[in-house]
Amino acid sequence: MTVHSALGNGFQEVIYQRALEIEMNLAGIEFKREFEMPIYYRNMHIGTRRVDFLVEGVISVELKALTKLEDVHFAQAINYLEAYNLEIGMLINFGERSLIFKRLANKKFKSD
Repeated sequence: MTVHSALGNGFQEVIYQRALEIEMNLAGIEFKREFEMPIYYRNMHIGTRRVDFLVEGVISVELKALTKLEDVHFAQAINYLEAYNLEIGMLINFGERSLIFKRLANKKFKSD
């Protein structure tokens, strides 16, 4: 919320990523930015995808800077949770007048 309050909407996604990185560092939150994660199909590595932030090693955070979130953006964020077997994720959109953020849960999560 601090980032959106300071910058408002209208910037590219990378600007919000950089600002959020600063805020998480100041708050002492452990994270990896643009963390590259492998994608597997039938136990075969078929590619990689970078999650905007992996927080505390367990929470996926996807940022958008769009005038409106669509169903495809929610599906994409859920797919990442399922592909990486992460239980919780956040989808944050800085592109609207008011900050939009959604907590996402992986219904297929398998704990170790």
